[in-house]
Amino acid sequence: MSASQADAWVATTRPASRTQLQFHWKFYDEAGDGSRTAGRGALRMASPDSLRLDYRGPLGFGVGAAAVIGDSARWAQPEDQVQKLVPNYPLLWAMLGMARPPRTGWDVAGRIDPRSTAWRYTRGTDTVDYILATTGNTRVLEAYVREGGKAIGRVVTVFDAGGVPLRSRLDVLTSPARLEITFTKVTHPATFDSDTWHAPHD
Repeated sequence: MSASQADAWVATTRPASRTQLQFHWKFYDEAGDGSRTAGRGALRMASPDSLRLDYRGPLGFGVGAAAVIGDSARWAQPEDQVQKLVPNYPLLWAMLGMARPPRTGWDVAGRIDPRSTAWRYTRGTDTVDYILATTGNTRVLEAYVREGGKAIGRVVTVFDAGGVPLRSRLDVLTSPARLEITFTKVTHPATFDSDTWHAPHD
């Protein structure tokens, strides 16, 4: 299938207006000491591909933020902690219920039927897979990313009947860990503050 067909499908996964999501998160470090951390956060998204992430851990510890445009970070603070939580930007977008378009030069394959849509983008040993399936009133988006033939991570995001994300799970496969997000509030502000996309002062 063509990249333009994939682009058209990707556009249907984006919100129609500015969106702010509030969420609770839990992070399980399965590769290190087995520690578990939890907290809350907020996401601000502007179509088609701008994202501001803010999160904090218990009692205000573990504070972090990032601004993402497409498949790269404009800035991230602290960078190592943001990378630990989200090792790949297509996976980050999938946690919010959105797919990314194929990059220039990637091969595209897909399958569409009444109950599910599947896409695979391939370049050499790099792949990005998406499956969007509907069962009754439940819609589920899955994403799976490999880089250099190595599995990076897998995302499962569940939506309500109106297409609003309810919860998401990221399994980090490079260094076993799991990030679970439960969305608690969704709003559509008319504007964002002018400093939304700027890094906070140190």
